[in-house]
Amino acid sequence: MTATSAPSPSRTTATAARVLRQLRHDPRTIALMILVPCVMLFLLRYVFDGSARTFDTIGASLLGIFPLITMFLVTSIATLRERTSGTLERLLAMPLGKGDLIAGYALAFGAVAVVQSALATGLAVWLLDLDVTGSPWLLLLVALLDALLGTALGLFVSAFAASEFQAVQFMPAVIFPQLLLCGLFAPRDTMHPALEAISDVLPMSYAVDGMNEVLHHADLTTAFLRDITVVAGCALLVLILGAATLKRRTP
Repeated sequence: MTATSAPSPSRTTATAARVLRQLRHDPRTIALMILVPCVMLFLLRYVFDGSARTFDTIGASLLGIFPLITMFLVTSIATLRERTSGTLERLLAMPLGKGDLIAGYALAFGAVAVVQSALATGLAVWLLDLDVTGSPWLLLLVALLDALLGTALGLFVSAFAASEFQAVQFMPAVIFPQLLLCGLFAPRDTMHPALEAISDVLPMSYAVDGMNEVLHHADLTTAFLRDITVVAGCALLVLILGAATLKRRTP
């Protein structure tokens, strides 16, 4: 029987439930996804213990970047492991479409991303005293969208890796350039024009811009709405590409 192409809510939720059951038996992965961003923010706060203003300046940006990186790593490795073990081939031999599978993974890891983003945002704002002009709920929204973007990127690149080691190697190619060009280390408008043009099409740039909008503005701004729309749109686009490029097994 071939995999069906029409997405089904029941098949999607069943896939998500299976992934969550597997995660429940993998405490190290859960710790990586949920605790590592919190630990990194905690360390960052006390690295700049003598300069709270510095933490306020970059803490909001990293609040979005850390979830993106961890979700990218975990999702790419977990999906590849399913393919190399033959699980995906068996699943796709059932009435389960690629869209159902990708959506199920996104739903499962998205649920984890909600917990991850809520903990990291709560830690930064209420325990580490991150000074935010706007609503913490908007920070949470951007952090969640960033985590979902990391999930989508991880699902997408897993199709091009033949081993878990290769999946990790995609981080320098996919994540590090965005990290350097997103405006975290230098304002994007001060970069070389060619690099600024590249940064304008990278989703992490809009994630950082969105965090900075919340950091400096009490109300919703047009720039903030643009930023979250771009991040959400990129996540959806990458998920669609992930479904199109998903392989049954590793050659």
